[in-house]
Amino acid sequence: MAEKHAPSDLVIVYHRQPYEEVEENGETIFRENKSPNGIVPTLKSFFGRVNHAAWVAWKEAEDTTDPGFDRVVEIEDSFGKYSVSRLPLTAEQVRSFYHVTSKEAFWPILHSFKERYNYDPVDWPTFRQVNWSFAEAAAAEAAEGAVVWVHDYNLWLVPGYLRQMRPDLRISFFHHTPFPSADMFNVLPWRREIVESLLACDVVGFHIPRFAANFVTVSQSLLDVTVLERETVPSDFTTEGTALSDRRAPAVIGYEDRKIRVVAAPVGVDVDFIESQAWAPETAAGMASVRTELGPDTRLILSVGRTDYTKGGIEQLESFERVLTEHPELHGKVRLMHVSVSANRNMTAYEEVQSGIEQVAGRLNGSFGSFDWQPVSLISTPIPFKDLIAYYRSADVAWITPLADGMNLVCEEYVASRVDGDGVLILSEFAGASVVLSSAVITNPFSHRSMDQALMIALEMEEEERRKRMELLRGAVRRNSVTAWADAQMASFGGLGKG
Repeated sequence: MAEKHAPSDLVIVYHRQPYEEVEENGETIFRENKSPNGIVPTLKSFFGRVNHAAWVAWKEAEDTTDPGFDRVVEIEDSFGKYSVSRLPLTAEQVRSFYHVTSKEAFWPILHSFKERYNYDPVDWPTFRQVNWSFAEAAAAEAAEGAVVWVHDYNLWLVPGYLRQMRPDLRISFFHHTPFPSADMFNVLPWRREIVESLLACDVVGFHIPRFAANFVTVSQSLLDVTVLERETVPSDFTTEGTALSDRRAPAVIGYEDRKIRVVAAPVGVDVDFIESQAWAPETAAGMASVRTELGPDTRLILSVGRTDYTKGGIEQLESFERVLTEHPELHGKVRLMHVSVSANRNMTAYEEVQSGIEQVAGRLNGSFGSFDWQPVSLISTPIPFKDLIAYYRSADVAWITPLADGMNLVCEEYVASRVDGDGVLILSEFAGASVVLSSAVITNPFSHRSMDQALMIALEMEEEERRKRMELLRGAVRRNSVTAWADAQMASFGGLGKG
């Protein structure tokens, strides 16, 4: 068992463990995540700002009462020394709390797919129990007056429980998905309990002002919540004519005798890391390999996402089918590399989406393909990030058109990788990133005409306009990098610990 350690000035509560746990020669090794790109390394970067930090996550266990299970492990890596408090959950608890309640009930509502909402299998007592366990672990780790930073919708009840246990703490919550309007969110029968928990925070954060405004509207529909301060949204976030832009947003709300700060700060990408990868010799070799396979005259359209009904994969392939039907001059001249990786292979909803994607891709290749040319390359396995950078660098067009998305960082990775200043980004106006990346070719994935026209505009765009747009996009991605998001979060905490 771990030795007794000092209480923590910062406790991060997130479902994933902050390392890779591997077996080597019969011994468990905690290995630092291979790629510094992503949310976990960004969260760990806060550890250097405090005397001692802790992380709370779950770990699947056959027997949650096993006295040999290390509930707290001490880690030392490039981010410093920190504690990881691991909650042992059975496979059934994980299935209930994460795969059923979070993915079958919450996920469709958060993304405004009411028809996919499934209330029947939800075991609400298990969801409460797991959230209580997370809150207990955070309370045990936190020093007097510490900051506890809770992440995402599967831990919605943690702030409320934590406030009961430790009124001294500063509690912040960041929402990584969209937050829907009241008429959608209030489909959830647990709506009041969830909102009351979030109102126990000192800070509630969202990617963009629209999601923050929706949260406040939901809160006011259920409880006596007042808006105490509003702020004008920066001009960078107020693109004319896009679905998710807002001009004013709530900044401080009041509930009972408390003030809660509502923050809109989009998560970005690690621009410096991606650029270093883009310049790497291996990337140049990968690009040469891609170009050899394509041939000198074939343009590459790249689409990367998870297999999920929110990502619009089937709709995108159907658009490509219509474009090839209308424009036979493109036959043999373009290829769509469609990367759609399943995160939840055992869930029926995702199996249906994968089958639909495979059907349309097969139909496309059968209808238009020849011995020399296949219009669609469908990839369903994860691509290592360094290889993905080579595809980003090689792609004439990145086609990112989710039906709903909290942010979408693939489009930002594409832009950050384009150190050559070329390439075209097509982006759905229903991705949170569209508020930041207004110089993309913005499209409405619910409109056949909008989708088809956007692809043709991208393919026909002259180099001068491509470069002008990409310069603006690269500036926006750098201004809204993951470092900028971290700084905005730090400012919202009002200072951290003694670091």
